[in-house]
Order: sequence, then structure tokens, then C-alpha cells
Amino acid sequence: MNTSAEIQQAAPGAAPLLELKGISKRFTGVRALDHVDLDVRAGELHVLFGENGAGKSTLINVISGTFPPDEGSFRFDGEEIRHLSPQRARAIGISPVFQEFSLVPSLTVEENLFLGREISAGGVLRAGAMRKKARALIDELGFDLDPGRRVDDLSRAHQQMAEIAKALLGKVRLLILDEPTASLTERETGRLFELIAKLKAQGVGLIYVSHRMREIRALADRVTVLRDGRHIRTLDAARVTDGELVELMTGRRIDVLFPAIPHAPAEVAVDVEGLTLADGSVKDVNFHARAGEITGIAGLVGCGKSELVRAIYGLEPVVAGTVRINGTPYDAPAPRASLKRGVAYFPANRVAEGLALSRPIRENASMTALDLPAVARFGLLRQGSERSLVGAAMERLKLRPPNIERPAGALSGGNRQKVMLGRALTRDLSVFLFDEPSVGIDVGAKLEVYEFMKQLVEAGAAVIVVSSELPEVLALSNRLYVMHHGRIAAELAGPEKTEQNVLASFFKEHLATEAA
Repeated sequence: MNTSAEIQQAAPGAAPLLELKGISKRFTGVRALDHVDLDVRAGELHVLFGENGAGKSTLINVISGTFPPDEGSFRFDGEEIRHLSPQRARAIGISPVFQEFSLVPSLTVEENLFLGREISAGGVLRAGAMRKKARALIDELGFDLDPGRRVDDLSRAHQQMAEIAKALLGKVRLLILDEPTASLTERETGRLFELIAKLKAQGVGLIYVSHRMREIRALADRVTVLRDGRHIRTLDAARVTDGELVELMTGRRIDVLFPAIPHAPAEVAVDVEGLTLADGSVKDVNFHARAGEITGIAGLVGCGKSELVRAIYGLEPVVAGTVRINGTPYDAPAPRASLKRGVAYFPANRVAEGLALSRPIRENASMTALDLPAVARFGLLRQGSERSLVGAAMERLKLRPPNIERPAGALSGGNRQKVMLGRALTRDLSVFLFDEPSVGIDVGAKLEVYEFMKQLVEAGAAVIVVSSELPEVLALSNRLYVMHHGRIAAELAGPEKTEQNVLASFFKEHLATEAA
């Protein structure tokens, strides 16, 4: 078996496994791809890098057979491919794992794995054989995943594992991974990286979409930069700096990733005492956030940090403890009541919880203001006022293109986030709960989200940021809570707010056990 290093040295001289030339794709009023070239070699991990809306998703959909290209040539393993469908792509060994999951929620993991490729004999499904094969694959991948569980009972991290397992069930020659670590813990991410090394050693080609520089540094052989649907450059990952990649991606220099936020802590806006949730994901938590500052919550996936802010907003059942908003006890929190108290929540999963993708941007942005007399009166929507309110919000957030009648599902990840943020500008709010605000969005869009948070803090709001991205939550927050196994492990501020102290808090129970 070749080592990863040997493959990386041999790959440049090898014939491409995948070769695209002059690929173009148009949608109504939009040229998503403009004569894009791309080649991927066997045993190579090739990163697609670009802003949201640069054409990455369209390109991987073309490669996966979801969209036919309007122009250009497509060769796979030396053979010209025409009229590619998802079924044919899978048959020749092209297997995608999309950022938006394709699992059927009401089916089990194993049923999803074999959907459309069931094992049968004489017209009778061989359930035992499928269960055995599913268990063997999951064990080989090292995932903590029960093949008999229904998908809608799984966490997002476990759904991500199921998607990866589904992609690897058959014979894979080209694996496409779109932001695969967004929902995984450090341990699960480590297992994925081990799997990638194994696949590369077996000669599998990989296309990897990520905005995380650390992942690109750890995994990439080459990087192709897309901007505005065009191929900008393809570079050797070992010979390009982070700054050069970002400049190629955005078309401008970005010297500072995180803005300087002038925190001015004032009165306590959110006060949580002894909070415990029904499912045990949060246990006896004491927490507070002040107006005029960003309060961060860090922790590994599954530590309870997302559940904590969801409970404050009223999305998780509370069995014990007290929540106070601006000093007033808040019994039985619920989303509608939270909005009336000036509390806004921005979920991590924009597709499942954040947006109605088939509905216009206008409706998505105004849905939190429908109880306001300026927008609706006597049960009737004042459409002119609604359009004016949403239009102004989207202009302030620099939504591009600014057409508020487009369906939200037609937008890139960064623009979808802007639509959710626009809700904060449609009514008077003072507390903002951000759950993984930068997941799936590019560097340029992240900067705009961070700038928005800065403006909120400067206006005297209390901002709470939950993030699995440690550099992000460290840079943005004035005070930082670290959660571990549903409890607050540490509260850090000032010089104590360091990556080393956060990591020590993540693993303190493990370290204490080792020391004993």
C-alpha cells in the first residue's frame, strides 16, 4: 500500500480521473458556471474554494449528475460522459456527500443506506443481509452510529455520519465531500481524516469543499479557486498561503478576519440559574450575558451549548431552573413570547429550522414581525409596509442580488444567513442568540456577519454566540463559557481567555482521570 506522501508525489504525473473543460451552467437570469475547468487525479484530495455563490455547489451537482451542463466536456477515467444522471454517476463510482442531507427522516439508517439499491432474492428483501452489511461498514468507519435508529431521532452529527456511510456503501472512485466536518466532533473529524487518508492510499480521488483553512492545510493536495462562477486558479496547496487563497477568493485583500469589537458591559440582560433540560443535555447551568458585550459559549459537538440557547428562546423543554430576561423571570419560554420580550434566535440549521426555502426572501425575513401593527392589522398583511421593511433590511445587509421576491432556496449559504439576520432589523430586539453563525459560509460572508454583531453590541444589545470554531468564539467574545457534558466547565475572561485554557476545560475530566 502506498503512503499518502508517495501518492501526493506520484499524482501530478498521473492521468486525471476526472477532467472537466469549459463547463458552463445557466439558471434563470443567472450564469452559475462560466467555462470552468477542473481535473482530479486518483489518490488526490482536490479542494474547491470560493465564496458562497461562487459556483462550487453547482459544479459538484454537475459532477454528481444532478444538473446537466449547458456547455463543456466531461471525461471520467478517460471516457467521455454524456447525459449523466445521479444513478449513472453512482454506478461509475462518483459518490457525493452534500452539505444539505439527502436522507429520508422517517426511515432507519440502514434503510437509507440501501434506498434504491436494496438486496433481494426472488423479489424478497434480505433485511438480515442489509443489516449485516450496514453494521460492517459503520464499524469499519469507526462511527458511533446505530443502523436501526430512525434518521429523525439522530443528532445532526449522526446524520452526517449516515450520509458519509451511504456514500461509501458501493464502489467509490471519486468521493465528493461538501463541508463534511461542520457537524462533527473533534474525535469524529479525526476519524474522517483517517478515512480520507485510507481512501487516498486506495487511489480514490476526492473533491473537498471547505472554508476552514486548518482542514485545507491538513488535507489538500491542490486547491481550485472559483469566483463568480469562473475558474480563477488551481494551485499546489503546499505552496500557497492563507492570505493568497482568501485574496483570490474574494478579489480583495482581507487583512483582519475578526473586527475589533468595543465591548462595554452593562446590566445583565439574560440570567440563567440552575437550568436543567428534560433530555439531560443541559444540567444545573448558571449563566449570564450582559448588554453591550458578546458572551461566547464554546464546547465540543454534543456538549449542550446549542441546547442552552435553544432553551432560553423556548425550543427545548426545561424541567428545572430559572431564566430571567432583563431582570424579569421568564416562565415557560416560547418563541413567540421570546420575540415579544426582545429575544431573537438564529439557528445553526438554516434549512431545517431557519428558512422556508420555497417561499420568497420577503416572507422569510418578515415572519418575525407579523404581529406588529406596521406589518399586519386586523389579521390583514400590509404588503407595501412589509416590502419596504424587508427591502431596507436586505439593503443594509448587502443581499446580492437584492430581489426580495426570489425564493430563499435559490440563495447561497451566506445570503441565506443574511435573510435570517434581516429578521433582527424588522422589530425592536435587545438579545441576540447566534447558534453556529458561520457554519457553511465563506470568509467574506463571515466578515459581514461579524460586522453585524459589532453593530448590535455598539447599539447596546446583548449578543450570545455559540460556536464550535474556537478561533471565532475566542476572537468575538468578551467573556467565554466552556461547556462539557452539559455543564459549565469554566468561565474565562481577560488574559484567561486563551485557546489553551479552553482546550483544558474541554478535556478536564479526561485529564483528571489520567492524573489519578
